Amino acid sequence: MKPLLLVDGYNIIGAWPQAVHEGWSIEEARERLQRALEDYAGYAGVEVVLVFDGHLSDRRQRSRDRTGNLTCVFTKKGETADHYIEATANNNPRRRPLQVATSDGVQQTVVLGRGAERVSARELLRDLIEVRARGNRAHAAAPVASNRNPLEERLPPEQRERLERMRRQRD
Repeated sequence: MKPLLLVDGYNIIGAWPQAVHEGWSIEEARERLQRALEDYAGYAGVEVVLVFDGHLSDRRQRSRDRTGNLTCVFTKKGETADHYIEATANNNPRRRPLQVATSDGVQQTVVLGRGAERVSARELLRDLIEVRARGNRAHAAAPVASNRNPLEERLPPEQRERLERMRRQRD
């Protein structure tokens, strides 16, 4: 069972210096955070649940969208991300490692009491960068596959020449 990371989305966006500095819209910040967490989930080998408040919206139902190891949740009207995160932390099996990413002090205290490890917004943002960089270095160090086509290598030389002439006629 993979470790679980619960993320208070708007809390993280509010602490993201790059979002403020570059003037991202809330939609753009949500999309960027979601993409960064998708990468993080893959590189770090964790399941991530990204939660956005919908308590002030007209949303009648909670929405969930799963991509790989990332689940993005928008809470329903009257339900805060904090409530959703607390309920999920309550239902998490004790044997499954759990982290909660938020800078909300009350939220941190509540989830610590439920056996979770807290991760501040600043720590998560730093981890997103570090884990991505580690993944990029691992990809760069991986052996590069040959540019050759293995199917082409199995063809007799006269067929390869004929195909090459056909390809050049199209160019």
